[in-house]
Amino acid sequence: MSKNQFFVSGIGTGVGKTIVSAILCEAIGADYWKPVQSGDADNSDSMLVRSLVANPNMVIHPERHVLSQPMSPHAAAELDGVRISPRDFHLPHTDNALIVEGAGGLMVPLNENYLMIDLMEDLHLPVILVSRNYLGSINHTLLSIEALRLRDVHLAGIIFNGESVPATETVIEHYTGVPVLGRIPEETQWDQKTVARHAAVIKGVFN
Repeated sequence: MSKNQFFVSGIGTGVGKTIVSAILCEAIGADYWKPVQSGDADNSDSMLVRSLVANPNMVIHPERHVLSQPMSPHAAAELDGVRISPRDFHLPHTDNALIVEGAGGLMVPLNENYLMIDLMEDLHLPVILVSRNYLGSINHTLLSIEALRLRDVHLAGIIFNGESVPATETVIEHYTGVPVLGRIPEETQWDQKTVARHAAVIKGVFN
């Protein structure tokens, strides 16, 4: 099993976890697994990653749960008459590197007593945290890192996605001491060439 296996989470929804996951898959030659997909089954995150990664050897491992509504997984599962259980999740077998992408942020409920951070803890993978600048993002980033540390979940580093605000990034680095693995700027269009360009930059961090 490759040592390059990571869980990609974010400080919230819509911060760019899937784009970052695609870049990481391209950079380290990783497979991809999204354990829970809520809504957009016909345009899923797995499909997006497959379309953005040029590596023909990448395996997209099937989701454990595909839920019909774009809601928090616990609520979407209830509407679908499904109960998500911790026993549902086992890392897919692969000899390749692996990127696992979570849903939403750390505290997203999967059922009435199991959060996304619990899944991270159970899978025993180092976490790459995606942060994006917006009003309140410093607070959300510091809270996310504090939550991971309280659970003794290994945080491999932060990737800043979107518009770069050096003052914000400096504050986050100062208060956390967490390594910055990369900075992904805004792009008007994401395709295989764009992903490959960013993957070439970030690849050196994982060698």
